[in-house]
Amino acid sequence: MILFIQNDASVPAGFFGERLSAWRLPYRIWHPYAGETAPDPAGVAGAIVLGGTMAVDETGRFPFLREVKGMLAGLLEAEIPQLGICLGGQLLAELLGGRVHRLRNGEHGCCRVRLTAAGVGDPLFAGLPEAFPVFQWHEDSFDVPQRAISLASSEACAGQAMRCGRAWGLQFHPEVNDGIVEVWRSRIGADPEVSASFRRRQEELAPVAERLLRNFLAIAGMPAP
Repeated sequence: MILFIQNDASVPAGFFGERLSAWRLPYRIWHPYAGETAPDPAGVAGAIVLGGTMAVDETGRFPFLREVKGMLAGLLEAEIPQLGICLGGQLLAELLGGRVHRLRNGEHGCCRVRLTAAGVGDPLFAGLPEAFPVFQWHEDSFDVPQRAISLASSEACAGQAMRCGRAWGLQFHPEVNDGIVEVWRSRIGADPEVSASFRRRQEELAPVAERLLRNFLAIAGMPAP
C-alpha cells in the first residue's frame, strides 16, 4: 500500500492519486490535520508526504506536525521509501539536520530543473532528461543536508531534490492537477496566467509527473502496469 500523508486540506494527492486509482494500486490517505490516527507503517510499501501552507517549525499552530515528523523518522529508520513534496521535502530536510529557510528562494509557476550528476543516475529520475519542466509553488526552501545527496536544482532555488538512503525530498510539485493549481492561484490572487501556463504545458508536465510516480512505485516494490 502507498500512504499519502496529506498535511493540508488544499494540498491533496491530485494527479498521483488519480493515477494510482486508474492503475488499481492500493493506497490510503492519512489526514493528520483532521485528527486522524496515524496508520501502522508495517503495512506501508512507500509513503508520499504532501505539501501545506504551514512552515516546518510551526508546531505551535499546527501540533499535528509533531506526529508527522515522528512518522517520517520511523519510516526513515525502517528504510521504508518516502517521497516528500514541498513541505514534505522540507520536513525531511529538517529531520536530516538541514536548514529550512522561511520566505527564501520562493517560486510560483512553471520552470525547469536540472539534475546533478548524482540525479542523472538516481532511480527516482530514471528515464528523465537532464533538464525537465516542473510546477513550483513555495515560499520557503531547504538546504540539502550533509547526510543527503543533492539531485536537482533550478535557477532560483538550489535545493530542488535530494536523497538520503530510501528517502527523497522534492521542492517542486509533480502531483498537482489543473484544479489544485487554480485553487492555489485564486487563494493568493495570482495572475490567471499561472493556471493558463500550467494547462498549456500539460503535454510536457504530465509525462514527467507520471515517470516520477512510476519510478517511486518501482522503488517501493509496487510497479505500475
